[in-house]
Parts: sequence; C-alpha cells; structure tokens
Amino acid sequence: MKKQRIAILGAGPSGLAQLRAFEAAAKAGAEVPEIVCYEKQSDLGGMWNYTWRTGLDAHGEPVHGSMYRYLWSNGPKECLEFADYSFEEHFGRPIASYPPRAVLRDYIMGRMEKSDLRRCIRFNTAVQWVSYDEASEQFSVTVRDVKADEMSTEKFDYVVVATGHFSTPNTPHFEGLEQFPGRVLHAHDFRDACEFAGKDLLLVGSSYSAEDIGTQCHKYGAKSVTFSYRSAPMGYAWPDAFEEKPLLARLDERTAHFVDGSRKEVDAIILCTGYQHHFPFLPDDLTLRTHNRLYPEHLYKGVFFIDNPKLIYLGMQDQYYTFNMFDAQAWYARDVILGRIRLPGKDAMEADSRQWVAREKTAKTPYQHIDFQAAYVRDLVGPTDYPAFDIEGMGELFKEWKRDKQADILGYRNKSYRSTLTGTLAPPHHTPWMEAMDDSLEAFLHGPPETEAPAKAPRKPHGATHRGAPPGAAPPGAAPSGAAPVCTPSTAAQRCARRRASCSARGPSALRVVATARGTVCAPRLRSRRHGCCARPPTR
Repeated sequence: MKKQRIAILGAGPSGLAQLRAFEAAAKAGAEVPEIVCYEKQSDLGGMWNYTWRTGLDAHGEPVHGSMYRYLWSNGPKECLEFADYSFEEHFGRPIASYPPRAVLRDYIMGRMEKSDLRRCIRFNTAVQWVSYDEASEQFSVTVRDVKADEMSTEKFDYVVVATGHFSTPNTPHFEGLEQFPGRVLHAHDFRDACEFAGKDLLLVGSSYSAEDIGTQCHKYGAKSVTFSYRSAPMGYAWPDAFEEKPLLARLDERTAHFVDGSRKEVDAIILCTGYQHHFPFLPDDLTLRTHNRLYPEHLYKGVFFIDNPKLIYLGMQDQYYTFNMFDAQAWYARDVILGRIRLPGKDAMEADSRQWVAREKTAKTPYQHIDFQAAYVRDLVGPTDYPAFDIEGMGELFKEWKRDKQADILGYRNKSYRSTLTGTLAPPHHTPWMEAMDDSLEAFLHGPPETEAPAKAPRKPHGATHRGAPPGAAPPGAAPSGAAPVCTPSTAAQRCARRRASCSARGPSALRVVATARGTVCAPRLRSRRHGCCARPPTR
C-alpha cells in the first residue's frame, strides 16, 4: 500500500504541533505518513520570530510577522505550557509568570530541539497554490523556493493549513487619513515603541493589540495615549496619560474628531483593527470564510473543512488556550489521518458544527468564553492519547488573569501564578514590568546588567520619585555620591534611553562618560549590533 503524504503549511506553533503529534505516534511504534512542512521564513517559530521588515520581505513575499520589540506575554505563561514540556523542564528552574518574546520563543524552540523534526521542514519555501483533484483524491501543492526563485509542485493526500490569522491587516478607512501629516500604520507594521516617545498617540481599537501597544508606548515614553473604541471602552483604571474615546469620525490635519463631538490633537495613529482570515493560495471552494471567533463555521471539531475533510485548518479560533489547544487539534487530526478516529458523514459533521456555533453564541462574558474554549479543548483531547493536563485549572488561571488586569492594567504582569503541571508558584520577576526596559532572554533570566558604578552612599531624594521607584529612591538623574553620572535624557525619551543603555551594557565597558555643552552624560559604546536599539546613543 502506498504511503500517505501530508503537507503542513507553516512551521509556527500550529504547524509544529502537527509535526509533534506525528512524532509522538512514531515513537510509540505507529507507522506514520510521509510529512513535508513548508515554511516561508528561514526558521521555525512563525509569529514568534521578530523582523524589522514590514510590507514585503527580502524575496518579495508579504511579511508574515506582526511581532514587535519589547513584547511581553500578556497572559500568564502557566496558561501556555505544553502538557509534555513544562517551563521548569526547559529552563531548569521556575521563572516569572510573564516572560518577554525571546523567552517564549526559546521555550518553543527547546521543545522542538528535543526532536528531529527540522528534517521535515523546507525553509524559505512559500506556498503559491493548492488545488484538489476529485478523481485522484489528492492535492497539488505548488511552492516557490524564494532563494532559488524556483517553482515546484507535489502531490499530497492531506493538507494542513497552519498559517495563522494574524498576518493580513483589516484596515478601515477614515476621512482625512490621506491628509494626516503624522505617521499612520496598522499594528501589523508596528515594530518599536521608542518611535513614539514624546508623541500624542491615537490607537483605533479596543482589544488586545490596542491595549498592549498603548501600554508599551507609554512605557517607552509616549506623551499621551488615546484609545478610540467602536462598541465599548476597555474600562481599565488608566493613568492620567491615557484616555478612551468613542469611534474616530474624521481627521482634520492633526485634529482627530470623534463621534461624540470631542476632539484631540495627535501626532501618530496606529490602527489596532484586527486581522483577516486570508488564504490567497487556496481556491474559493477550499477557502475558510470566517472572522475572529471561538468556533469558526464550516469546520468539524473546529479543524476539518466540512466540504473536504482532507483539508485541515489549525489555530483558526480566537484564542485563550493557545499552545495546548493547537496540540489538542493536531493530535485529533493525526488520529483521523491514522484511522484511529473515524469521521462521521457530512450531515453529522454539519450538525455538530452548528451545535458548537450555537453554544458559542450563548457565551456573553469573558469568563463564559473561557469556559467554552475549555470545553472545546476537552472535547478534542478526550479520544486521543495527548498527555492529560488540568484544562479547568488553566481556565481558572485565565479568569484570575482577567481580574488582575482589571485591578491594575500596568501592574498585572508583576503577579505570580502556580503551574498546573508542576504545582510550582512562579517567583516574582526581579524588576517591575514598567521598569523592565531590557526584554532580552539574558536580562529576564539573570537580571539587568549594571550600567552604573556602585554608590558609596545614596543621596537623599529631592522632589517626587519616578514611577515604580521604592520610597526614598533617588529621582531620575540623581547621581549617588561617589558614583559615575547617571544616563538621564530628557523626560520624553527617558525610558527609551534606559532601554538602549541596558542593551549596550551587554558588551564590556558598556558606557562611557562624555562631556557635552549640556553637561556630563552617559553614552553607549555601541558594541552590540544584535539589537537595533544599540545602533545609536540615547536621544536627548
């Protein structure tokens, strides 16, 4: 009997979950199909890879990633743990509950490095077209080797679409955008919060992207942040630098006019208006048509395309559960392909899908949404051999996270949670999030590098202390007695400068004292080119 062939489109968390599912079956003695995973980028990781590029990549392909510098997890890592690979196992010790991007990517990569799955992945290979032949019951997958600029086509029995749905921006139009003199961009193209230091920033949107980008920009020196919402405000207890307004109506030069008649002068606009499910490589009869929701229509078990169940979609849901939900989907899909689970007929699949969609519509609150997705994950895990994990316990952590955000939108990342896998309570991070300017793995795990000479005796404070400083701490710019001058740029760029100084401090003799007409300042020696933040001295 001819061996089945499976094409996986994408080597992000969903595609890697499918590879891991088949690997687990093979290790248990099962005969598995031949698998080819196509990945447009030069490495695995999908959305967790950072690139400075926007628009098109070096090979003329649309940039996949929406990742930006300084991104920290906006949910507890305890809700992200793979059931078969804890954070403690990876790092050798407990770590704080809210890691930055580099730490999470390292965790994802660590799980993969335990396997030999890279051999299945064809990097720098962009999928151009997928078609299905009814007679042969096979897919034809046409790809482009972006480095060689060569096209090729192969046949497969199943296709797994694991390309994600956070790459194609949804960009509404507002009157006057064309004449707005400042920067306008979608969250997909946002890369560096330091760009907006000292600026009055308008973010159109009221979901996670707006919330996170807005707080990041505030952290790195934005003068003010205004959110414009379509249906309802986020409702957090925002500090004075924030405000929420109803939907943007129009722009008149730098003046933003809102539907309630209010207005605001702004310097830059970021559209945090979501993403489209977009599959330009699929014909109409194979394309999933949905919006961001907990249970997409036209999919059985949220995975199998009902009109052609040999086409499998992973990770197409709005997500609370992420890594472990992708695993659950992948294990279920694997068992269908291996013949361990038999799919019902089309009518039964449609009826099951309608029931889940109707159930989703009854969920009105975030807590109900969490319970809905927990039930969905449990439904997938039940018939498979995926390792047991505390689905409901993770759900309770999600609810606790929601309460913590409501209590302190700028401080919730300082909270600690207990792992449902190991039972270990995460230690607090060494630095409050609002003061943690270095988002590198090294700084997170080992603490920020020293950028100042040790003080012999701290100077008594004068005036108000800065945000996050303990009582009695010196205000920004105060030099302790006997210490080298502290690197303190103007208030608008203060946080960015601290980030750059910290980044530069990875090299020996990281800072040098420079005398200027405006006084003595600290400047980085620009030793590191690993991070773009080190490419220039602190802005003054």
